[in-house]
Amino acid sequence: MATTSSMTRAEEIYQRLRADILNGRHEPGSRLRVEALKEKYDASSGVLREALPRLVGQGLATFAPQQGFRVVTVSPERLEELTEARVFIETHLVRESVTAGTIEWESDLLAAHHHLARVPLVADTGEINEGWLNAHARFHRVLLEGCSNRQLRDIATQLREAAEVYRCWARTPTEHSNRDIAAEHKTICERAIERDVPGVVEALSRHINITTHLLLNDYGRREEEGKQDRGPSSP
Repeated sequence: MATTSSMTRAEEIYQRLRADILNGRHEPGSRLRVEALKEKYDASSGVLREALPRLVGQGLATFAPQQGFRVVTVSPERLEELTEARVFIETHLVRESVTAGTIEWESDLLAAHHHLARVPLVADTGEINEGWLNAHARFHRVLLEGCSNRQLRDIATQLREAAEVYRCWARTPTEHSNRDIAAEHKTICERAIERDVPGVVEALSRHINITTHLLLNDYGRREEEGKQDRGPSSP
């Protein structure tokens, strides 16, 4: 049976791996070799055996016998499918959450939004701030916690985590500087607290779809620039 200290260490390593995947330090499709990870994260095989399956469960990695663990691959088609699934499930859950959420849920949501609004999106390194990633995940998780169906909430979390990998497509977190993501979160929170079901559904759907639209635009530009760098193809 795992001790409390080993479980805490596994959680720490999981969070570091998660942040590194979401920031593109482990590229999509790349191998997550246990021996290399042991050295990089100064972690034991046992701790990694606890942390890596969690990445699979959250849609951030895959596992295959004889091949081991890999970061999930990315494609425009998969992002569009994830987006469609997220909008379908999260809008259903947010309807239930806003309708049934208690005063305690309201307080938790306001606290989650307050924290998110005060954490900078970009770290000093120019990468997405890991603190922001955690605060962002918490806000979206709490938003749906007014719904009592934990199974659906878990599915929503898994889809959202899988979609987060696509943030590494953006060249820098500031590239979409004309987007006011803080205002989007504020609108979602306000509509939820006001118990405005149509309003929060519209705001959440728009929030999810804007992210996908911007990421697909990034991908298209990269593909076009790659073609230009390679020059005209041979006849």
